[in-house]
Amino acid sequence: MSLVTDLSNAIIWLLRVGVAFRVAYCFFRMISSEEEGAMYKKRAKNAVIFYIIAESIWTIKILLIDHYYKGVGL
Repeated sequence: MSLVTDLSNAIIWLLRVGVAFRVAYCFFRMISSEEEGAMYKKRAKNAVIFYIIAESIWTIKILLIDHYYKGVGL
């Protein structure tokens, strides 16, 4: 079970880092290109929305597992 927990924590960590890099990339592209600024602003906004949804799903999953399998030994 420790391996599964470590893998899931690694995936969440990669998700957080990936979204941070995506938002930073879009921010720097907005600064360098004014014509495409609106497009990169929308992409950064979509990355933040994706992050919020992914973290929400992850939290709900943890809550459900803790609620239904509490004391089972998982």
